[in-house]
Amino acid sequence: MKLDTTPTADFSDEQKRYLEGFMSGMQVGRVGRAFAAGGAPAGGGAAPAEPSGPDAAAIKAQDKLTAAGKKLADQEKFKRELHPFDAYERLKDQARNNANPTPADNFRWRYYGIFWVAPAQTSYMARLRIPNGILKHWQMSGLADIAESCGGGYTHVTTRANFQIREIEPKNAVKLIEGVQDIGLCSRGAGADNIRNVTGTPTAGIDPQELLDTRPYAREWHYHILNDRSLFGLPRKFNVAFDGAGKIAALEETNDIAFTAVEVKDGHGVEPGVWFKLGLGGITGHKDFAKYSGIVVRPEDATSVADAIVRVFIEHGDRTNRNKARLKYVLDHMGHDGFLKLVEERLKTPFARVPAEALLPRPLSDRMAHIGVHKQKQAGLNWVGVALPVGKLTCEQMRGIAKIAQDLGDGEIRLTVWQNLLISGVRNESVALVTAAIAKLGLATEVSNVRAGLIACTGNAGCKFAASDTKRHAAAIGDWCDERINLDTPLNIHLTGCHHSCAQHYISDIGLIAAKVPGASEDDQVEGYHLFTGGGFGPDADIGQEVFHDVKAEDVPVRVEGLLKAYLANRASPEETFLTFSRRHDGESLRKLAEAEVTA
Repeated sequence: MKLDTTPTADFSDEQKRYLEGFMSGMQVGRVGRAFAAGGAPAGGGAAPAEPSGPDAAAIKAQDKLTAAGKKLADQEKFKRELHPFDAYERLKDQARNNANPTPADNFRWRYYGIFWVAPAQTSYMARLRIPNGILKHWQMSGLADIAESCGGGYTHVTTRANFQIREIEPKNAVKLIEGVQDIGLCSRGAGADNIRNVTGTPTAGIDPQELLDTRPYAREWHYHILNDRSLFGLPRKFNVAFDGAGKIAALEETNDIAFTAVEVKDGHGVEPGVWFKLGLGGITGHKDFAKYSGIVVRPEDATSVADAIVRVFIEHGDRTNRNKARLKYVLDHMGHDGFLKLVEERLKTPFARVPAEALLPRPLSDRMAHIGVHKQKQAGLNWVGVALPVGKLTCEQMRGIAKIAQDLGDGEIRLTVWQNLLISGVRNESVALVTAAIAKLGLATEVSNVRAGLIACTGNAGCKFAASDTKRHAAAIGDWCDERINLDTPLNIHLTGCHHSCAQHYISDIGLIAAKVPGASEDDQVEGYHLFTGGGFGPDADIGQEVFHDVKAEDVPVRVEGLLKAYLANRASPEETFLTFSRRHDGESLRKLAEAEVTA
């Protein structure tokens, strides 16, 4: 029996949405019952034909699980019932009626890069695809227009060198998606079970110390994904990053696939020169960095290698438990060697492997290179790093940045994973004018070490998962500490709102994860955090240790102040970093030192 999902009576909009969701759920249930017999139709009959087309691999993976008696996650049923890319007319119909999405459609529309974020905001949030985080000045101006006409009049720069646009009413969803495409960008696949925005070294092509310009490799992988539907609908989201060994870290080791540029010495069985070192399984919210196993990949082969890895993941990823569906858990289950063997079989060639001693040390990153004026490899040119207030830009500021890049730079704006941006190609004689123009916009190119490394996710002001208002609390930390501490070394402070760890609190010098903590009484719950120290990335990669548990949000700035004062008072020498200092002490010792400083 075919289920009609179109309400026939004169119901209110809310009642119609309920009925649409109800009937959609009935259809999902019907599909689930069909899966129960290993893919055979409910009620008997002939087995279905062998899956074909671009979704075949995902369908076969689903069928294999249900044949083993396992139950698919609801999201897998949603994809099977109606693939998101086959439902665009449905999205357009909802836009015409300014209708909120059903739960199933809320998942589907993430394939177009839009997320329904109620109850935090009764609207959509959009994420884009900007390969290597680099866009043109006219694209920046165009995004400002879109954010103003379709959203809340501002954007957020994210920790994937990307933009978020917020407060998008349902009636503006299609207008936004198509408007972004009009300016040469897109949001396709920027959410749900897809390969997310492709990141790379933000100073690619202009960095005096880089080993490799990551732009062509990020771009090739970006378009490879967009033009192959079979690479959509993975078991879970997937991140890929390219590091060219530039001054600004790309945090590639926090991604599912990490391509890290390395220089291979002669005499180790492969052609000497620049290769990518391959890392797999990074997901720091689950306390894991990408693991490297001696594999090196020719840069020109990066796309084919990534493609093979993703396809093995499609076949073997968990589609029953969303909490265990990332690549890390496939690797944990079958082991890296077992997984890599399947990848080699798909590639039809073995990987090249070299010992650690075959690699020259990576040029060190500069933890302040994303802020201020820095010399490019091109004589007489500079990039200028602009500090943003925890990643936020108004539309007027976006237009101003675009104008500066057009008139006084090379016309490009480069986003970083540190929630800020660079204006590149600024001539020596134009530097003073650029920094003055940036200041006129209410932004800065010189900030304290505390503010330079202050990162925050959206928080509960715009995300239903977050337990605290992270951006507001991050700003409060900056305001409080700037008045009381003169920190003379780089520092990262990351605030994340939930276990998804979008702000990657575990890899920060000081990391805070939001939680509801005891208030004035045992029954009272208020916004707060658990505080960690000693996290790091790159050569210092490690997960931080907890120092304070259940700190009220209003007390967090004082706790951070205490830690920083304890560091300045007790460090072994002026050259000792906060990271080294914090790793010399256990959590209890750090807590006592910090408490002594703020009570002294």
